[in-house]
Formats: sequence, C-alpha cells, structure tokens
Amino acid sequence: MEAKLPKVYVEVNADFMPNGDMIPRTVRWEDGTLYRIDRVIEYATDCEMRSGGRADRYTVKIGTRETYLFFERSKPFSRYTIGKWVMERRYRS
Repeated sequence: MEAKLPKVYVEVNADFMPNGDMIPRTVRWEDGTLYRIDRVIEYATDCEMRSGGRADRYTVKIGTRETYLFFERSKPFSRYTIGKWVMERRYRS
C-alpha cells in the first residue's frame, strides 16, 4: 500500500468561461511563490487523491513539469465557498 502524501491547500487564480469551465491560471505555493500554469493538459472529475479523498483533477504544465492540481468541491455549498484547491506534497528522494 502506498503511503498517503500530505495535502497542501493553495491559492489559485482561475478564469471562469461562459460555458462554465473553470481554468486555473496561477498557483501560489505555501511559501508564497507564484507559479504560472502554462497549460491545462487534462481534466478529470471525481478522482482519488493519493493524499486521501476525491476531487476534480487538473493535469497542468508549470514550466517543464507536469503535475496534478485538485479541486475539492465543498458539500454542501455555502454562500461563497464552492471548494478548495489542493496539491500533494512530494518529497525528493
């Protein structure tokens, strides 16, 4: 069994398109570093995270690296809270 990775809740700026699509554009990591998302490669709904739980998964390209950015939908929705953006902390070996 694979060990769970810690969740890191991040600040994301996203565009909301007329058709309802939500496109993430930047991610601010917990140390304050701002990363520009160069491209959204893939979007999948209701994916299992290695850190536990389920969320919509965006496969994004930041610079030369592909990584996952997750959107955990709030249940139930409140006035302004529809969900949280999450990344999984990875450790270099």
